[in-house]
Amino acid sequence: MIKTISELVAIRDILRHEGRQVVTTNGVFDILHAGHIKALRESKEQGDILIVGVNSDDCVKRLKGEDRPINCEEDRAEVLSALECVDYVFIFGEDDPCDFLKALKPDIHTNSEEYGKDCIEAKVLAENGGRLYLIKKIPGKSTTGLINEMKND
Repeated sequence: MIKTISELVAIRDILRHEGRQVVTTNGVFDILHAGHIKALRESKEQGDILIVGVNSDDCVKRLKGEDRPINCEEDRAEVLSALECVDYVFIFGEDDPCDFLKALKPDIHTNSEEYGKDCIEAKVLAENGGRLYLIKKIPGKSTTGLINEMKND
């Protein structure tokens, strides 16, 4: 289900009152692949509710270049919202997730191990009583890698 941050903050308050653990994660999710599915499933296993932040199209262009994203933000959000392991999806335009982490105050935030325990999210999580969970990547699974392979064919 696709929501705004303000809607999710209200939902988060209800979930917290119910004693449910909220997990967040974020990414571009441009061309969904096995690495994404593994990460999303592992993220969901860390708590009761999984909220996924999707980088806006403008943000993706800043982070990945003018030829990205392949799929628009609405389509990427819709695909993610159809996955059984994903409870809520929202689109955000900032280059990092710190603002939405401050607003949502998740119990757990998952991130790829490549960013490490001292990633930019760690400080915000610690300040708000949350914790970081690092997910191991599947070697060779990335959207950029898939795109580069297609260009070389």
